[in-house]
Order: sequence, then C-alpha cells, then structure tokens
Amino acid sequence: MIPFLDLKAQYSAIKPEIDAAVARVVSSGHFVLGPEVAVFEERFAEYCRAAHCRAVNSGTSALHLALLAAGIGPGDEVITVSMTFVATTAAILYSGARPVFVDVDPLTWTMHPGSIEAAITPRTKAILPVHLHGLMADMDPIMEIASRHGLVVIEDAAQAHGAEYRGRRAGSIGDVGCFSFYPGKNLGAFGEGGAIVTNRPELARRVSMLRDWGQETKYNHVIPGYNYRMDEIQSAILNVKLDYIERWTEARRSLADKYNALLSDLPFARPQPPRYARHVYHVYAVRSPRRHEALTLLRDAGIAGGIHYPVPVHLQTAYAELGYRAGDLPVTEMLANDFLSLPIYPELLPEQAVEVVSTLRNAAARRPNGVVSDRAEDPQNVMTWSHNRRAS
Repeated sequence: MIPFLDLKAQYSAIKPEIDAAVARVVSSGHFVLGPEVAVFEERFAEYCRAAHCRAVNSGTSALHLALLAAGIGPGDEVITVSMTFVATTAAILYSGARPVFVDVDPLTWTMHPGSIEAAITPRTKAILPVHLHGLMADMDPIMEIASRHGLVVIEDAAQAHGAEYRGRRAGSIGDVGCFSFYPGKNLGAFGEGGAIVTNRPELARRVSMLRDWGQETKYNHVIPGYNYRMDEIQSAILNVKLDYIERWTEARRSLADKYNALLSDLPFARPQPPRYARHVYHVYAVRSPRRHEALTLLRDAGIAGGIHYPVPVHLQTAYAELGYRAGDLPVTEMLANDFLSLPIYPELLPEQAVEVVSTLRNAAARRPNGVVSDRAEDPQNVMTWSHNRRAS
C-alpha cells in the first residue's frame, strides 16, 4: 500500500522533539498567543523573507483578515482564479466583496496575467493570485498591473511554503501573503493554523487587532474583530517543523524530478515550472482526460491517487449565484477534468515512485492511443492569447 500522504511517518521521525514541545506548552500554562507564537512569527517571517508575520487559526482566517486589513469590503471586487480550494472564494465573500474569476495559464496552471486587465472595473480593489500545487503565479506582471491600477495584491500561498519566484519567497512579493498550516501542507500543524506575512507594518498591526477581537491592548477594542488566534501547541509544533522544512522540500523536489524522468516517455502532461521558479510540490499532478481509468488502476494496485480539484469553484453549486457557467473559464475547466495527483511527501521512497509510474505505464498500455487524448497534447489550443514563458 502506498498512501497519498503519510503523516504518521513524519511524526515518527521527529516524535521526541514534537512530544517535548507539546509537554513544554502544557507545563507553561500559556495556551494562546504566548511565547511560542511570538517565536514562530519571528522565525516564519524570516523564512519567508518578509518583515512581519501574524499567526492565526487557519489559512482561511489569514485570507479573510488580509482582505479586511487591506480595506476590502462590501461593493468591492477581487480578481482571483477558480482553480483553487473554495476557501479562496469564501474569504472574499466573508469580507463582503465579490470574487471575479479569470482563467489560468495552460502551462503553469496559475493565474494568467494576460487575463487580468479585461476583468478590472471601477469596483476592483485587489488581485488575489493562487500559488497552485507549490508553484508561484507569474508575479512580476501581476504586480505591474496592480501598480498601474492602484490595486492591492494578496498572495494565496497556502500550498507554497518556501516556493520562490525569481529568488523571492512566496508571500513576500504582494502586499500580503497568506499561508495555511493544515496538517497535510508542506509545513503542517497538528490541527488548524495559518499566518499572514507582509512588509507593511500598518497591515501587520491591523491583522494583530483583527485576530484578537479588535484589541489594541487588553480590553481596549479599537475595531470590530474576530477570535482568529493561534494556540501555543500548534506554534510549538510548527517551530519544531521549521527546522526540517528545507530538508523536506528538497526531498519533494527530488521525488518530482524522479517522477518527471519516469514519466518522460508516457503521454501524461507533467508540471512545467519556468526555470526561474522554485516549485515546492505540495501536489504533484499530471493531466489525463482518462484519469478515472488511471485512478482505478492505481487504487487496484494499492496506490492512493487524488484529484485537485474535480469541480472548479465557479461551477460549484454553493457559488452559483455568482453567475458563472460551463465554458466561461476553458483552461480551468480542462484542468479540472484532467488533473490526477500522485503521492508525494518527503517520506515516499524512490522505489515507491517507480511503482506508481509502473502502474500508470500499465494504464497507458491498455489503450492503443495511451491514456491522454489529443486535446491534452497542446494546451495552447484552448487559449486565445499568446503565451509568454519569460524563461529568462
């Protein structure tokens, strides 16, 4: 059996340190926004190469507070993508604003900068790119567009801890970067957790108040706020894991390289990160329009595959009131139909990666034309704009 993710294996490898950290918190009597949180905020800001970090109780809370701190509210529009987990859209709606979806690039699978300006209206206040699967969106043109139109940029970096774009870390380029520490993330807590990072001190100060009932000092409630505080046990666990995040990231990248090599003669479209990017492979997805067949064969072989995400947000029943229909975002919809996620985590053995690909090879052999149909061979066919890789 090859699991999709093995959190027990990770815990076993660092069990003494984790257990000691939890015991330290329990013995201290400090359980919420105490010294462990302060240490983690300092260390995670440094890791992200940002000036400030504020820890909160989930990645969704981080997005919500980032929007509020940036002044986003009712009547505003936020440009984002539909190829993401629903939390991105939910946070925009929590703020009272309206999400406006644009399509993604067919090669990087992240927000296509060429689609943004046509979506800008007088109500647009922010752009919210999502760093999908561990690969950052093309941030330089996004920032240039935002600067020309006076828009805030909020990075959804929930899947991109330690990812880089032209030498800059995820979360440090936009006005605010938002992270999730859900257990399955590259840096995961033992429960819920999140953080915002920013180089703008006024945004950090506002998030500090918003996460703690709007308090500037105890019982001095300056603005309406929320109970979005991070607890000490999660911070203590994350402080332990921060010592290992780079080692784990390089293990993921090594496994992705192995997958790329093993899949090179098979008709599966693979991730294509630009040369300037550091992809951290929270998810390793391939594209296969016959993915149900491939997924069934993987499961029959005792291998857990996955799909991220089978129904894009704009076609989810919960968000039908936004008015989007099938065909509005052709690349996003194609990817949603094709994505197949393979097991990838630091403890996965190289021989297990070989077994995964061997099973996919068998799946491809079951069809004369392989697993992938012609439409997946050239993703450019579904685009109306030219694609600039900016490979320098």
